[in-house]
Amino acid sequence: MNRPVFERLAICSWSLQPSSPQDLIAKLDTVGIRRIQLGLSRLQQGSVWAEAAAQLTGAGIEIVSGMASTVGEDYTTPDTIRRTGGVVPDATWPQSWANFQQMAPLAQTLGLRLVTMHAGFLPRDASDPTYQKLVERLGTIADLFADHELTLGFETGQEDAATLIAFLDRLGKDNVGVNFDPANMILYDMDDPNRALRRLLDRVVQCHIKDATRSHRPGTWGIENVVGAGQVDWRAFFKILSQGGYEGDLCIERESGSRVDDVIAARDYVVKVTEGR
Repeated sequence: MNRPVFERLAICSWSLQPSSPQDLIAKLDTVGIRRIQLGLSRLQQGSVWAEAAAQLTGAGIEIVSGMASTVGEDYTTPDTIRRTGGVVPDATWPQSWANFQQMAPLAQTLGLRLVTMHAGFLPRDASDPTYQKLVERLGTIADLFADHELTLGFETGQEDAATLIAFLDRLGKDNVGVNFDPANMILYDMDDPNRALRRLLDRVVQCHIKDATRSHRPGTWGIENVVGAGQVDWRAFFKILSQGGYEGDLCIERESGSRVDDVIAARDYVVKVTEGR
């Protein structure tokens, strides 16, 4: 029998905008979920976050996965992130690669099995000069992660499902899967979330729980909404996961609005939809 959805919920640590590990613990207590996907870049930066993992686990917080970021990402517009996102830019690749080389052993030391990231916009056309470059760079990261017993999850949104499937097939790495974020499919205006989920389901290693409304102006962002207030059909979403046998983690992510209150609202909505509480 599948674990109840509530037991698989986690919170993306950055969603709560914590000022310190102690602040993160306090906010998790308020939310009532003591499981997180942890942003790893802060741990690499040191300062008050240097001992964050020990403090979190000491407080009984389960770290279910990590999140990696690359250097110089600019989310001002869809066009700026297309140019600066993931491992696409040549100017930032050397530093991003150096960061991954530090991150992989750190994640292994924390006992993690999964680290997710935005790979960058994957070209639809395999003959695009950027395509082979991304195969080589992401393959190098995947091999590094395999050496540290880590799975690498590409977060959805910056390409449609067909493009992502073709790229994963070309990459050919057993330790690479998909972190499925339904809202990103809407925010980037790339695909229908549930149609994409059906196509990608056998590759999904983690899900984000986030909602959004599609933009009516090409080239502009959609609007992120509180879970249940956007265009994701959550009942269908969870039905697809259940019928497909997905039993992995479901990490609530919120990147705008009233963070703690909106995460609580997402928690309550998911429980209502999936368990009738």
